[in-house]
Amino acid sequence: MDGPSAPPTNEPISEAAAGFASEQLRAFVERIERLEEEKKSIADDIRDVFAEAKGNGFDTKALREILRRRKADPDQLAEHEAIGGTYMHALGMIDFDDTPLGQVGRA
Repeated sequence: MDGPSAPPTNEPISEAAAGFASEQLRAFVERIERLEEEKKSIADDIRDVFAEAKGNGFDTKALREILRRRKADPDQLAEHEAIGGTYMHALGMIDFDDTPLGQVGRA
């Protein structure tokens, strides 16, 4: 909720004020509805692009991962990969030298 609201009173609001509030509320609702329609249209377009990519032999899971990584903060991504590498080493899935932390000494 934005800012403190006025305490409720028992005084009736004027018809003009009520009409203005009603029109303002209607405008907000209609703007949100238009944006929701645009959002759905964009989501449909994105789904079509993924379908086209899949039809051309691309792996859509890999594409989604790439998009997620491109959006991520580079420092947070590097930290996440370093921790993941450490965990994978602890589980015997990879050699420590193949982790980002294991390669620090080589640089």
